[in-house]
Amino acid sequence: MKIAIDARGINWYKGTGIGTYTDRILSYMIKNHSENFYHIYWSGNKYDNFNKKNTKIIMASKKQHRFFEQYYFPENLKEENIDIYHVPQNGIGISENITCKKVITVHDLIPYIMPETVGRSYLTKFIKEMPRIINMADAIITVSEYSKKDILKFFPINKNKIFVTPLAADEKYKPLDKEICKNKIKSTYNIDKPFILYVGGFSPRKNVTSLIEAFSRIHKNLNKDYDLVIVGSSKDDLEKLKEFSSKLHIEENIRFTGFIKDDLLPVFYSGCDLFVYPSLYEGFGLPPLEAMSCGTPVITSNISSIPEVVGDGAILIDPKNIVSLMYSIESILNDDTIRNELSLKALNRSHLFSWENTCEKTIKIYNKILKT
Repeated sequence: MKIAIDARGINWYKGTGIGTYTDRILSYMIKNHSENFYHIYWSGNKYDNFNKKNTKIIMASKKQHRFFEQYYFPENLKEENIDIYHVPQNGIGISENITCKKVITVHDLIPYIMPETVGRSYLTKFIKEMPRIINMADAIITVSEYSKKDILKFFPINKNKIFVTPLAADEKYKPLDKEICKNKIKSTYNIDKPFILYVGGFSPRKNVTSLIEAFSRIHKNLNKDYDLVIVGSSKDDLEKLKEFSSKLHIEENIRFTGFIKDDLLPVFYSGCDLFVYPSLYEGFGLPPLEAMSCGTPVITSNISSIPEVVGDGAILIDPKNIVSLMYSIESILNDDTIRNELSLKALNRSHLFSWENTCEKTIKIYNKILKT
């Protein structure tokens, strides 16, 4: 089978769910299914890990992305006799002139569900393009049953055209020695108190203000002097969150680290006492699963796809209910027995997910649509 993959998102969306997903499925397919040939569209550098005997790297300039998508890719796919073309980043920009089988991964429909949380330019493009993409694709992959239901709600298509392949946490997310992790965080970031952790974006959809407010109300009730450590790139509503912390007079206990390298994330997950992720909507929700893979107790939302990911491995709360969030944080941090039990449940649940499984399901989808 000759498979072409638009892998430009590996660099374009590095550190996000889309970037991680594209990187992982491609890596495992190349490794575990060497019987196939992989035609890889790439942008930027750092492609050495994908440059193998069964691959071909084709460079595509980001500046001229429209030319490549509309003209070069369709002709190149035809010339190379590609069987399947897979676009892992929602399919935006895909040309209708592509004649081989087309697989699109639609991670979520946030622009349809919560348009107020999306930038105007991307919102306009997504709303305009998605009906065309859904109709032209031979198969739609999405990352949760919840996202599949959302797609069917907005697009009345045959449900058998949509396939679910859950995401997974990388192998680096595993329990590490807590004291070693805390010492590393202290020496690198000068964080020397026990801490609650949040990792993710800062758009209103992530609901970080509720976490800050809940923490401000209960931090003096905790058995230890805790900090709330917030990890994420300095964009979206970060400055508003800092102002909000000051308004609540809790800024001394809120630590914004900014972006941290992927290799340090397992250190933060293992070094914290509790991970909290009160998002209002997720197509999948990778950070809670990463935290659970490190054996970290997790509090997260009881809505959208999150419950099907975390199962009984986390405490589920209504993210719009501040009191529920407050009570859960306080209960877990003030009771070692509850925290230890939740840690074990989190670890057991996380073992159900792996990138190998995601890869195998993806290959099966390719084979199925080639037969139709």
